[in-house]
Amino acid sequence: MISFVVPAHNEERLLEGTLRAIHFAARAVAESYEVIVVDDASTDGTAAVAHVNGARVIQVRFRQIARTRNAGARAASGTVLIFVDADTIVQPATVAASVAALEAGAAGGGATVYFDGVLPLWIRILLPVLRTGLRLGRMAAGCYVFCSRTAFDAVGGFDERFYAAEEIAFSRALQRHGSVLTLRESVTSSSRKLCTHSAWDLLRLCGALLRHGTAVVRSRDHLSIWYGSRARGGPS
Repeated sequence: MISFVVPAHNEERLLEGTLRAIHFAARAVAESYEVIVVDDASTDGTAAVAHVNGARVIQVRFRQIARTRNAGARAASGTVLIFVDADTIVQPATVAASVAALEAGAAGGGATVYFDGVLPLWIRILLPVLRTGLRLGRMAAGCYVFCSRTAFDAVGGFDERFYAAEEIAFSRALQRHGSVLTLRESVTSSSRKLCTHSAWDLLRLCGALLRHGTAVVRSRDHLSIWYGSRARGGPS
């Protein structure tokens, strides 16, 4: 069985499209599956949208993506775990390739990520570099991460010390238990985070990382890209 785990905070606007795409992809690959939405302290209709679109809803109040992902995994029954962000559209070919990679012995991995809409020039220049870096580094982008249940349990899930970059730490941990790969098959994620933050915002974050190391991602203080109001295109 495939367990799709979708962490969500105030995602009523985009969640329905994500869930419909997951159902379509899972049915196309003819695998038994379940969809779990982990509703993390939402104040909108996220839970209602999830219920209407055939998902099981787990309620938490963490506001921390690693803990939210882990809560969904603990509730999951599948031998295959696929973590999909609530603003990301998956394709049948990507799900099929994920399952095939695990059956061939991989511990896990991610997909090639594209973004919807018109992107700022600086992002269009940077994205090919980031994609190449993730592929060569054998690391998954956070909007789509797959792994076997065995590998997930072996590494203890996502590291709950991190508020961001938890997928990078998770990918590195998985590498100790098998191959980790970035599929050429793709997913399409929302460009809202990229379009509501400037190059200066990213440079400031990079500067903080250089000065303080991983301490920066061990709290929400410098992480408005993920936890600030602009990350959702609206007020918190």
